[in-house]
Amino acid sequence: MRFAMNHIAAPGLSLEAFFTMARKLGAAEVEIRNDLPDIVSTLSASEVRDMASTAGVRIISINALYPFNQWSGDLPDRAEALADYAAACGAKALVMCPLNDGRTVTFDDLVAALSALKPLLEARGLTGLVEPLGFPVSSLRSKAQAISAIEAAGGAQTYRLVHDTFHHHLAGEREFFPEWTGLVHISGVTDPDIAVDAMLDPHRGLVDARDRLGNLDQIRTLLAGGYDGPFSFEPFSPQVHALSDPETALRDSMSHVIAHV
Repeated sequence: MRFAMNHIAAPGLSLEAFFTMARKLGAAEVEIRNDLPDIVSTLSASEVRDMASTAGVRIISINALYPFNQWSGDLPDRAEALADYAAACGAKALVMCPLNDGRTVTFDDLVAALSALKPLLEARGLTGLVEPLGFPVSSLRSKAQAISAIEAAGGAQTYRLVHDTFHHHLAGEREFFPEWTGLVHISGVTDPDIAVDAMLDPHRGLVDARDRLGNLDQIRTLLAGGYDGPFSFEPFSPQVHALSDPETALRDSMSHVIAHV
């Protein structure tokens, strides 16, 4: 398995310290963010590139362009600026998340957004990583629908999916698409009382023996299907973020996954 680290796994660390931690954990691939923490607005692309080079890590994505499927307002300008930053800092891809506030986005609008983003990404040598969100209010919950839209936009060479184990579980998806998957996000939910439809980002911790999302089964299925990309830790839990020693907690979770996959 190839593990990667999303900066949200330890948002209290500076970018330099985060890169150093990831490398010590044996995760040479990292994701930076433009929200928590907001690296894009606080550091120049050249600073990020130099820090990654010094630490010996590769930036696999910036997380995230939102809401990518509503191609209006300032989104085109924001998309171009984020793509420019990604190319300049050495990132290989942009994670793209759909509108997630209860409003519907039509399939035609989804295709139109993917069509508009395609030349922007291609010109910079970037992959668009489409991440369906499993929340009931999400405008794109299904990976199957995302693939249909990608094909309709002629984007099979430009786009790949993010398989997020949390969102896969929330959406109730049964089908896996390892051949379409470019990145896997892993996190676990251990609260025994929360209903699936009520699960939210703050419930997402690290993967351990109490996990309710079936992370281990999902990982086994993806590997058996030929997926050979990174598995990136993406916990949103405030309890994880408050840990004084995130490195040890992440190492323990990695060991649990390795021992049972």
